[in-house]
Amino acid sequence: MSSMLFIQGLGLGAGLIIAIGSQNAFVLRQGLKHEHHFAIATLCFVIDAALITLGGLGVGELVASTPALDTGAAMFGAVFLLAYGVLAFRRAWVGEVLNTENGATPKRISLNVALMTTLAFSLLNPHVYLDTVVLLGGISGQHPWPDRRWFLGGAVIASLVWFYALAFAATKLAPLFRTPITWKILDATIAIVMWAIAFSLISPFLV
Repeated sequence: MSSMLFIQGLGLGAGLIIAIGSQNAFVLRQGLKHEHHFAIATLCFVIDAALITLGGLGVGELVASTPALDTGAAMFGAVFLLAYGVLAFRRAWVGEVLNTENGATPKRISLNVALMTTLAFSLLNPHVYLDTVVLLGGISGQHPWPDRRWFLGGAVIASLVWFYALAFAATKLAPLFRTPITWKILDATIAIVMWAIAFSLISPFLV
């Protein structure tokens, strides 16, 4: 029973986390630049683990029953993603190139800025709460507490493996990004993803 619940949590957690989204796009981009990527991956994992645990403790029911929390998060998240999309589009227009000597782009951001941006991507997107706190928490709540820990543990492990694997894999793709055109394609894609997510957040309020 415990092993089956662990596998269920692992599979569902992976299915929700492994998707093209703002958080994953940021981890990928910083990994390509060899810029604080493992610190960013660590913060992403810690946030995911905390939210999954809160969901398992029953916080998901509170969030789901408080529309004001969802509305406020949607508005703040949409504004942030729209702004970051503009920055990504601007980078795509200007173009970047990796330095073949040190594997970094000329413009670097500080660790503090990287971590604050990660926090924004992670906490200003209501989909994160829906996936971790509400959905995973709600499903885990169907099981008694001793068994629930195995399900939550599987979901947490899925997050751990994914973010570190994404950061590591990105560093191996760096040689492909030593020409401006590949950076242009990546940043244009990131801009489209950011704007699409922002639109999905505000679209319910436009009808």
